[in-house]
Amino acid sequence: MFCDQCGAQLQAGQSSCLRCGKPIVGLGQFRRRRVQEHIRLLGILWMAYSALHVIGGAVLIVIAHTIFGNTFHIPNGPPPEVTQWLRPFLSLIGYLILAKAAAGFIAGWGLLQRESWARVVALVVGFVALLNVPLGTALGIYTLWVLLPSQSDEEYKTLSVAA
Repeated sequence: MFCDQCGAQLQAGQSSCLRCGKPIVGLGQFRRRRVQEHIRLLGILWMAYSALHVIGGAVLIVIAHTIFGNTFHIPNGPPPEVTQWLRPFLSLIGYLILAKAAAGFIAGWGLLQRESWARVVALVVGFVALLNVPLGTALGIYTLWVLLPSQSDEEYKTLSVAA
């Protein structure tokens, strides 16, 4: 490892550079502060991402009940054989999207409040979100980067006890 100010070689465990005197910020110190610096942003992003899912799920349910329901007769619309199974199927998908949005809201709110259970919920929802390209994948990777390492677990526990 080398000093980022003067380029001198550093020894393990040094607290400052012997040549220029600059304090050395080790990787352990970076990891200890990572959760504290990113937890608020992560909570806000989960709530915003979940709001997008609420809109999508609600639109899908409305479409399933208007186009494929029996409320309106659309000329040249889908045949009754299709609407018999497509309306319940699309409704089920819409409700699953709403359930996923609720889990994201809960994770985001818990992270903002620094609840002890929120880290686990956010990790589970983060793993599920990896399948939603591109926004879900990016948010899932960010969530895993912030909350998955064991040092993050220790720091999050400290933050949740302090809150």
